[in-house]
Amino acid sequence: MMMESVSGGNSLPSGSDGVKRKISYFYDPEVGNYYYGQGHPMKPHRIRMTHALLAHYGLLQHMQVVKPTAAKDRDLCKFHADDYVAFLRGITPETQQDQIRQLKRFNVGEDCPVFDGLYSFCQTYAGGSVGGALKLNHGICDIAINWSGGLHHAKKCEASGFCYVNDIVLAILELLKIHERVLYVDIDIHHGDGVEEAFYTTDRVMTVSFHKFGDYFPGTGDVRDIGYGKGKYYSLNVPLDDGIDDESYHSLFKPLMGKVMEVFRPGAVVLQCGADSLSGDRLGCFNLSIKGHAECVKYMRSFNVPLLLLGGGGYTIRNVARCWCYETGVALGIELDDKMPQHEYYEYFGPDYALHVAPSNMENKNSRPLLDDIRAKLLENLSRLQHAPSVPFQERPPNTELQERDEDEEDDRDERWDRDFDMDVDSNSLARRVKSEYAEAEHKDVESYHNHLDSRRDIATPFKEIACSKVTGVRGGFNGCGWPIHQRRAGELNR
Repeated sequence: MMMESVSGGNSLPSGSDGVKRKISYFYDPEVGNYYYGQGHPMKPHRIRMTHALLAHYGLLQHMQVVKPTAAKDRDLCKFHADDYVAFLRGITPETQQDQIRQLKRFNVGEDCPVFDGLYSFCQTYAGGSVGGALKLNHGICDIAINWSGGLHHAKKCEASGFCYVNDIVLAILELLKIHERVLYVDIDIHHGDGVEEAFYTTDRVMTVSFHKFGDYFPGTGDVRDIGYGKGKYYSLNVPLDDGIDDESYHSLFKPLMGKVMEVFRPGAVVLQCGADSLSGDRLGCFNLSIKGHAECVKYMRSFNVPLLLLGGGGYTIRNVARCWCYETGVALGIELDDKMPQHEYYEYFGPDYALHVAPSNMENKNSRPLLDDIRAKLLENLSRLQHAPSVPFQERPPNTELQERDEDEEDDRDERWDRDFDMDVDSNSLARRVKSEYAEAEHKDVESYHNHLDSRRDIATPFKEIACSKVTGVRGGFNGCGWPIHQRRAGELNR
């Protein structure tokens, strides 16, 4: 059901980029069981559907498959406020009526409902993203993938836009322990406000978001929002209108990201691949094809910089699964047949049972002059960055312990993985091979990780103030849990 290629379809690498990459793919079979509630557009089941496609296209055998280690309280508190994490840990559907004030304070209850296993869900998807950052940091893979992550709206002390814990910020903080500079790129239809906010005043992280702007959640992401203080010009916002198609999107994405890579020179890239920017999304209004969306993955892959691929939005779940399956193939350098293999969710993909879907004939409201103007403004901002910033190293913060397991967990790891993995893979031989590779690789990773840390004890650390979740804004610091008091223009937040 697949054919390998170094020159193949629209979104496959060619020439020097045809080289294979080592991929670590994070997946927990339980993630598809979490349920936001009846009628809620966010459906974690889409992650299980994606995994089933990967299995039946034969992609799992080309990757190291890793079950993420759940993030602990102390891991989440590297960015999030202690009382917010404690609230998420303790709240349940049965007790929420007794905590109305807390629900309101932390913005939990409507878009971000309380559901069974909420905290475990947060621990799982955050653990996958931070685990991916760890593997990249220590050279275990070239690309790490966590399709359950990418929840970019969560703030330091509040939930927002279906997102509770900002796994992206946590992963970037981990990458900053090794890399002087980290680039964040967001192709979700919604502005990546939570990530931008976290790093708005630093030159250590550049955030670039391509999003629908106007009367649309979350209401932020104006082209004039460029960062503040040391972070001035290190936030790039690309505001778009309804109906943008592949050609128009790439006319901005490629020249802008090419210039960003040239001037910022990141040590690692985090790419949030929200699939709600696809044509036909239940909540979206863009007109990208799957190949057009994946072209962004291909382009960022071509720079040969450690790359973390994350999920995000996406509410027509059959198309989300199609997109992230195809983009996994792009990461691997493998072209997939359009004809879909038989699998347990096959009926979701009728009547065509094809991997790709055609864009619609909706109007593209992004005129050429408008796009040219946005591109010119942002390239001008980038031209103000003469060279990549130099970073004075400081004391290195404590290292993440996500890779460590309790002895009793270690004893039953193989049994637990065997049972869970077989739920989603029909081939027992494939399951045994991947399980064996998983266990062996995990052991080697932990050993390699600790050896690496021992050799780096005296190396200073970047960004201690953010890693310790004590980010201070300017002119008085942060106003509650929101933007720095130095102010965003009135009416921009729409909160």
